[in-house]
Amino acid sequence: MLDATTRSGGTATASPRAVTTASPRATATASARPAATELRAAPVAAAVVSPGFAARCTRALLSPWSRLALLAALLAAAASCVLAFEPQRLLAHGWPPQLGGTAAAAVFAVAYGLCTVAFVPRPLLNLAAGALFGSPLGTGAALAGTVLGAGIAFGLGRVLGQDALRPLLRGRWLKAADGQLSRHGFRSMMAARLFPGVPFWAANYCAAVSRMRWAPFLLATALGSVPNTAAYAVAGARAAKPTSPAFLIALAFIAVPALAGAVVAWRKRHHLRGR
Repeated sequence: MLDATTRSGGTATASPRAVTTASPRATATASARPAATELRAAPVAAAVVSPGFAARCTRALLSPWSRLALLAALLAAAASCVLAFEPQRLLAHGWPPQLGGTAAAAVFAVAYGLCTVAFVPRPLLNLAAGALFGSPLGTGAALAGTVLGAGIAFGLGRVLGQDALRPLLRGRWLKAADGQLSRHGFRSMMAARLFPGVPFWAANYCAAVSRMRWAPFLLATALGSVPNTAAYAVAGARAAKPTSPAFLIALAFIAVPALAGAVVAWRKRHHLRGR
């Protein structure tokens, strides 16, 4: 058997036994190092990839067009619910007997606001308010529902639709309407509420896309909706007596603003075309 080292010209030579014994340990250590490196690198790679993927998904979900698609889906769902439940049946069947007085008017105001968001015409709801609760309480419930529905629509349009729709305001009429609402928000919204012609939901979403502020929008909606809402509520309360003075005066208050709005729109048409 060879010794561990032999002297041959002053050079130390390793014996075969030493070489054979050291090789398995060195091989095991060398093979273990890459595995340990891979195990340590895997969590780091996962930590690097996951936040980037989550950030991309978040940006995609919060993009302007994704929010606009969500708004369209919500409005379509609301309109479908209206078609399914048919709230206009209140005019024929009346309010549930379990509710009465101020509590019933409060519930009606909430339902009124949600129905306006779902494109139910306000004249129908105003007539129902007068028929169900009479002139004073019906007018108050309808006005509360009007402001609530306008606020909900304005908030949805501002949060979900403004960023996507503002770049599309390129036409002359669209730019003119946007400029009028942005610079003279209170006055423009007051005119839209006083003079019928612009659908309630259209005025809400146009104001939301513009740069109008919350306070002028809600205040103009509350004040400008009083005459028309009260007239419809009185007409609904007096519908059983269509020849009564109150019913005829209510019809006059409905017809005169509509005629005045048509005249104003006709006179302003040249002004809008010139912009």
